[in-house]
Amino acid sequence: MGKITGFLEIDRQDRKYLPASDRIRNYKEFVIPLGEKAVRDQAARCMDCGIPYCHNGCPVNNQIPDWNDLVYRDDWQEACRNLHSTNNFPEFTGRICPAPCEASCTLNLTESPVTIMTIECAIVDRGWTEGWIKPDLPKRKTGKKVAVVGSGPAGLACAQQLARAGHDVHLFEKNAKAGGLLRYGIPDFKMEKHLIDRRVTQMEAEGVTFHYGAHIGVNKKAADIVMAHDAVVLTGGAEHPRDLPVEGRDLRGVHFAMEFLPQQNRRVSDEPLMNVEPILAGGKHVVVIGGGDTGSDCIGTSFRQGAVSVTQLEIMPQPPEKENKLLTWPDWPLKMRTSSSQAEGATRDFAVMTRRVIGDAGKVKAIECVRLDAKMQPIEGSEFELKADLLLLAMGFVSPVHEGLLKDLSVQLDNRGNVAADTATYKTNLDKVFSAGDMRRGQSLVVWAIREGRQAAREVDLFLMGETLLPR
Repeated sequence: MGKITGFLEIDRQDRKYLPASDRIRNYKEFVIPLGEKAVRDQAARCMDCGIPYCHNGCPVNNQIPDWNDLVYRDDWQEACRNLHSTNNFPEFTGRICPAPCEASCTLNLTESPVTIMTIECAIVDRGWTEGWIKPDLPKRKTGKKVAVVGSGPAGLACAQQLARAGHDVHLFEKNAKAGGLLRYGIPDFKMEKHLIDRRVTQMEAEGVTFHYGAHIGVNKKAADIVMAHDAVVLTGGAEHPRDLPVEGRDLRGVHFAMEFLPQQNRRVSDEPLMNVEPILAGGKHVVVIGGGDTGSDCIGTSFRQGAVSVTQLEIMPQPPEKENKLLTWPDWPLKMRTSSSQAEGATRDFAVMTRRVIGDAGKVKAIECVRLDAKMQPIEGSEFELKADLLLLAMGFVSPVHEGLLKDLSVQLDNRGNVAADTATYKTNLDKVFSAGDMRRGQSLVVWAIREGRQAAREVDLFLMGETLLPR
């Protein structure tokens, strides 16, 4: 497990960022990679802890101690092979995963976990540079035809696994390019889109056929897709946003985050905006409601567009600076975190509820807020107003969109409005129709989507062939 005494001899060192004053001038990634020796030193810190809690912390169950040891011993190619045995797209997770594995690391008990995410990213980036990552062609063709609907991380992982098993896989995507929220939600400064294009090229070589502009249930009948394929996997994500039902919600300048973010991603990639009203933060006072990752993405994008100020509001109370390790470890802790976008100059406020959106001539100019007590009740006399020329709603997603695909198929939903399917078989109530990712589990992390896509692929292969060699 790396160097036996490495965790005693080597301090934690992680990747740095370009200064905020430099990085907000463009939409390029700004993380500065560690050098090869530094990465090997960090891998050497992986201790022989007996029970590798990082395995359980990682939804795809990456064999973290194994590839840490391989990096330490300078066997990068085998580390790359090992990493891909559990994760189809480690360059995605190595950039945008919140790293629950590091929270579960035994060394996190002393606030110095192994830099797992950094090492993962270094392995896969080197794998591409060295030419080790190539199309993995199936040894035989099964003659079975599978449709995967939605090309986010769950759909991409599912399609790639099924193609490698020898099936004729057709991936249907409503947008002009593959990637789902990886492409249209996550800003380029967190993950540049050529990384997705590179994987699409690999998957096409492996036999996956991509169908773009194919909005199943809108411009293509869902029943026709089911009839034309031996199995169908629904991986369309959870795209129904949580709204803010207050007075003034319909004023101009009030938008969902996922109306705002995809526009900028399309601008960066020179993709047409398709006759929509441009939403821009330049020269404006921006207020973002919602304290999660999507809210942070709105902050970073607003600053790059030239916002005068950005304020982020969170209805929950401010979390503690540090967690109680004895109570939470190795589980994901609730504690104060500051994202790279928040560190670029945003004002953050907690335990705040928005009561009303105030307008002038039909356009937002301010919002009326009130502070909440420990019981989430309004505090009398705590009302205040915030100037807002642009109000972005980033309060999460409640379910997949029901109109179109799901209603056309009459697929059964659970009590949260997600597609009802268990994690044993990923089967829906419909014959030969499966579901995985956020469409099944609700809004979640990219790493959970990859896990579910891989597991669903195994169950589809088992359903079609009666046996399977795909890993679970």
